[in-house]
Amino acid sequence: MYRLHYTPDAASLVVRIVLTELGQPFDTVLLDRDRGDHDAAGYRAMQPLGLVPALETPDGPMFETAAILLWLADRHHAMAPAPDAPDRGDFLKWLIFVNNSVHTTLLQLFYPQRVAGEDCVPQVTAHARDRLAGYLQILEQAVAQAPGWADTAQPTVLAHYIGQLLRWMQFGGPGTPTRFPLADYPALRAMAGALEQRPAVQAAARAEALGPAVYTDPDRVG
Repeated sequence: MYRLHYTPDAASLVVRIVLTELGQPFDTVLLDRDRGDHDAAGYRAMQPLGLVPALETPDGPMFETAAILLWLADRHHAMAPAPDAPDRGDFLKWLIFVNNSVHTTLLQLFYPQRVAGEDCVPQVTAHARDRLAGYLQILEQAVAQAPGWADTAQPTVLAHYIGQLLRWMQFGGPGTPTRFPLADYPALRAMAGALEQRPAVQAAARAEALGPAVYTDPDRVG
């Protein structure tokens, strides 16, 4: 059985969704930041940076969201093209793009002080927002071409990963630096809207009290 160490509405959400989509039983361990669970020696042994998520598996602990998602897909032969499939390369390039470019830059918007200190927050925020806007246009154009990895009837780990990131980009009102209204990205909105109706996503929403429109019109936790 798997054991997912999570914080509500963190990157662990997409791992919870994928485990549920795969029909895999798993336990959860809630990490309390106020109590310092992320810095406990036992957790740091699994996730040396003290970040979320970490997934205990029969083969040892896993960390890094993209690594966990790809490992689960390959282990259970679902939710990603097989290693020898013709569309595997296309899937991988977009998975790494989403992880390295979209996710990383979004985190810079949420935590600009981590990049260059408090004095540089306005500059970091402006630069990250410009880059993320460009990345979203690239992703919008890719999804509009209806690649297999964006299929919502048989969703991939990549599609749900994108849904998770789009969720965070709906927080806050107009003018919030992290907000990128989905109305500006119709292909991404259509994909996210279809995905959030899936039973696995709704189950995760109930488990973490996120509200029904998980990806497109979210209720923020915390």
